[in-house]
Amino acid sequence: MKASRADVCVVACAELFRGDGEILASPMGSIPALGARLARLTFEPDLLISDGEALLLADDLSTVEGWLPYRKVFDVVAHGSRHVVMGVNQLDRHGNQNISCIGQHARPTRQLLGFRGAPGNTVNHRTSYWVPRHSRRVFVDAVDVVSGVGYHRLDGPAGRFHDVYRVVTNLAVLGFVDGTMRLVSTHPGVTPEEVAEQTGFPLDTTDVGTTRTPTDEELRLLDELDPDGRRHREVME
Repeated sequence: MKASRADVCVVACAELFRGDGEILASPMGSIPALGARLARLTFEPDLLISDGEALLLADDLSTVEGWLPYRKVFDVVAHGSRHVVMGVNQLDRHGNQNISCIGQHARPTRQLLGFRGAPGNTVNHRTSYWVPRHSRRVFVDAVDVVSGVGYHRLDGPAGRFHDVYRVVTNLAVLGFVDGTMRLVSTHPGVTPEEVAEQTGFPLDTTDVGTTRTPTDEELRLLDELDPDGRRHREVME
């Protein structure tokens, strides 16, 4: 069975949760959500997946396993027992994220989502990012507004749960060493030079691997989880 680029991206998102154990997974977007469900069905069976409102759901997303109302989410969030995968409009080399606006905050040229839960997410538990279109418009030298908190901005107890972990894009997987972004792996068919060309700041491209492709069993599960192939419309070859 041949894997598409979208399939590789889903598996890369699933790998974000490897080793997390029994924590609340909060993936935002169809490909991160597929990744979390795939991880639970394969190598992370203890992951907790919410319907986004008040229920914890089984793999079929219809069987209720538990109750987690909004007020109780903060008990989880405040103790680092969550891994959220958010989107970005801008992201810099230190993992500072912007989903608020483009331009000066006082007089933006474009209004976006606002800060939402980004500050609390990044301060209180592990956070990763999903970028469906890797480009210099997203990976910028400096974000216009800091929504999600990156490295070098927290000191002492305030940063004890801060953990900006990985960035998965349609081209690659990126991580952080000493608070600075580096290229971890490129997806099959993508070169490190291509990723660097689409990144708006210098990127460490030494010792880069290749993102793994899904197994035949994972591909079978993906077709069950996403029978309409929505993932292929989000990430094109």
